[in-house]
Amino acid sequence: MGGAVVDDGPPGVKAPDGGWGWAVLVGCFVITGFSYAFPKAVSVFFKELIREFDVGYSDTAWISSILLAMLYGTGPLCSVLVNRFGCRPVMMVGGLFASLGMILASFAKSIIHIYLCTGVITGLGLALNFQPSLIMLNRYFSEKRPLANGLAAAGSPVALCCLSPLGQVLQYQYGWRGGFLILGGMLLNCCACGALMRPLLPPKKPLELEENAPKAEDKPQAKKKLLDFSVFKDRGFVIYTTAASIMVLGLFVPPVFVVNYAKGLGYEDTKSALLLTILGFVDMFARPASGLIAGMKWVRPRCVYLFSFAMIFNGVTDLVGSQADNYVGLVVFCIFFGISYGMVGALQFEVLMAIVGTEKFSSAIGLVLLMEAIAVLVGPPGAGRLLDATHKYMYVFLLAGCEVTLSAIVIALGNFFCIKRKQEDVGSKMEMAVTAAEKVGLNGGVECEGDDEAQEESKGKENGRPKALNGGGDVVMMEEVGENSEL
Repeated sequence: MGGAVVDDGPPGVKAPDGGWGWAVLVGCFVITGFSYAFPKAVSVFFKELIREFDVGYSDTAWISSILLAMLYGTGPLCSVLVNRFGCRPVMMVGGLFASLGMILASFAKSIIHIYLCTGVITGLGLALNFQPSLIMLNRYFSEKRPLANGLAAAGSPVALCCLSPLGQVLQYQYGWRGGFLILGGMLLNCCACGALMRPLLPPKKPLELEENAPKAEDKPQAKKKLLDFSVFKDRGFVIYTTAASIMVLGLFVPPVFVVNYAKGLGYEDTKSALLLTILGFVDMFARPASGLIAGMKWVRPRCVYLFSFAMIFNGVTDLVGSQADNYVGLVVFCIFFGISYGMVGALQFEVLMAIVGTEKFSSAIGLVLLMEAIAVLVGPPGAGRLLDATHKYMYVFLLAGCEVTLSAIVIALGNFFCIKRKQEDVGSKMEMAVTAAEKVGLNGGVECEGDDEAQEESKGKENGRPKALNGGGDVVMMEEVGENSEL
């Protein structure tokens, strides 16, 4: 799953929308591929790890879960480090951590050692690369930002198509220890990608002109909050966060278990690993196609319902795929799962931005990822424990399908009933708020004796006002209210 991070960049600098930005895009493409495909590609080694350490499926599934949890849950830490040291140094150090974790894991003597090395150290290294790379991408692209983010997000399925069969080949040739060692060397490419993140420097002339009034700019610049928790006051955000947390309980389960599902049916390891390649290949085209559809004029205001459809599509695919009993059935499952998975990945952050707006998106995405990190940490291991108890992959896929389908129902019904009612409330209270504001402005807070006259006077001025006051006294743009109410 790809995403976007909103970043203002240095003041006075216009995004070049090209030039060196294309090199930054290449680096972001590689980083995104490693970050999201690596936890799935590592599942190729699970069978050998089970034999080596005499553990169950639930124990090995913790490796992917810890990787994803570190990627999701360390967003605030990444923000602090980037603000303190900049994107390039953070990414260089992150690349070293990612590589070091896999190299140390190749000498593991227990499954706990792999949790700490592959899960924690490599996961932290990938997280320190992923968020800064998206920040730099958004600094270099403005008008072409949707295209740039779409191309960067495609790195995930492309890497999945490559890393899964590569991991299988490495396991055959060098064993899981040799495979981990080589993959650790490959992750050093994150350092090279970090070196591409050349910071944008503000021009000299604007800075010289602004030196005359530095104090005027310093006064309004208070310390920014690391996370703006006021987004939890928004009904739409609460509904979205709840649905997303339920969704990720089952969303990542099929890619983790589908290879072993095929092996359990008696198919060769290489043939089984090909399923992830098929899934990634379909996902590669589903993401940009979904973005194009979501950008249509008629679809964009109703993007939340398209997102819920994608979730239902994914959940039903899991439910139907649980009945697959041969390789052809699993191939069909991977095709449809790749389509639905790509749709979810392309739409999730677009919907979040439409709900909370651009200003609060950076805080909202951090809080959502923190909430999802808990679900990611529990989802695959819980499915693995169910597999250990039943010894049937059918129940694992049924559970994943029910969880994703439930999340789709939550966001669709929550939006339809709660957000629509909120729209009506906003519309009914808008005139009252404007009228009260006019009374305070005209009479210095003293109540007018003639309410009818005050209402007529406020209505006369209302037509010329672009803004209105809500019940809490905050300024709300009329266009934004209309935009958010659609969701």
